[in-house]
Amino acid sequence: MGMKLSQFDFELPKELLAEYPSEDRDEARLMVVNRKEDTIEHKTFKDLIDYFDAEDVMVLNNTKVFPARLYGNKEKTGARIEVFLLRELNPETRLWDVLVDPARKIRIGNKLYFGEDESLVAEVIDNTTSRGRTLRFLYDGSYEEFRNKLNELGETPLPKYIKREVEPEDADRYQTIYAKKEGAVAAPTAGLHFSKHLLKRLEIKGVDFAEVTLHVGLGTFNPVEVEDLSKHKMDSEEAEIALESTETINKAITDRRRICAVGTTVMRALESSVSSNGNLNEFRGWTNKFIFPPYDFSIANCMITNFHTPKSTLLMMVSAFAGHDLMKRAYDEAIKEKYKFYSYGDAMLII
Repeated sequence: MGMKLSQFDFELPKELLAEYPSEDRDEARLMVVNRKEDTIEHKTFKDLIDYFDAEDVMVLNNTKVFPARLYGNKEKTGARIEVFLLRELNPETRLWDVLVDPARKIRIGNKLYFGEDESLVAEVIDNTTSRGRTLRFLYDGSYEEFRNKLNELGETPLPKYIKREVEPEDADRYQTIYAKKEGAVAAPTAGLHFSKHLLKRLEIKGVDFAEVTLHVGLGTFNPVEVEDLSKHKMDSEEAEIALESTETINKAITDRRRICAVGTTVMRALESSVSSNGNLNEFRGWTNKFIFPPYDFSIANCMITNFHTPKSTLLMMVSAFAGHDLMKRAYDEAIKEKYKFYSYGDAMLII
């Protein structure tokens, strides 16, 4: 019998949802969950270095969050409309998949105006879902100028559960320090805890790094609404694993080193491209892989992740990796010890 949605429900006190990150990235708390020993320890994130040796590999998601949330005004009525950029469909024609709020006011043919000077205009050309629309942006200028305009008008897409206004610091803090490839609408949050100093110390210790790219979409936050998990469909997200990364990781598999997936997004990318003999293949494309228990992981043998919300697909993956009973114990302990949850929250290392 497969697991049911209700097995991933728990009472999460509201005050444990982190509105702000810890002051220093690597000073967040770290819970260390040891599957073999069946133990739980409480540490600080920078203590991570004690669990890794030379030639172990940390796999990082180098996606970069772009300022995906814009506010525009509807023509004629001037109503304020939030537009959340999901993905670019066509650079030439400037077509984008977006979510709009409030959606009931936005119909095909409507125009939206952005910026004080209304220099950016978008026309609604299709309905995709109840909140989803396809927009065509109209802007006088080159593609590069257009993208700069979007960056200038957009704000950091903090998750909806954070009720405060976006602050200038968020542009930096809701981004990993190794972010390179723009395309995510949400940060791969486990990576937010790495500081330059900690990365340097790991490097000096001889730990290897491999990068993959998985552009986190909003599907990551989509609630599961079916009790039978095998019926849940994940949104597709764009991913890329380059040859150089597969070589580093496959060597570590052969040498039986520790391979640590930094975040659920890395784990999804890795598990989306496994060869029949259990090695990692190069990958470029879209993945809608949904990992829930029971599941046999092929590549990573340890992972870093944040504390996730009840009934989330992220919690299901962690449960598949740690074992359901051990994960339940860890989460009970996290709530008791007042660990911070979600995107700006504390971290867990599962070894």
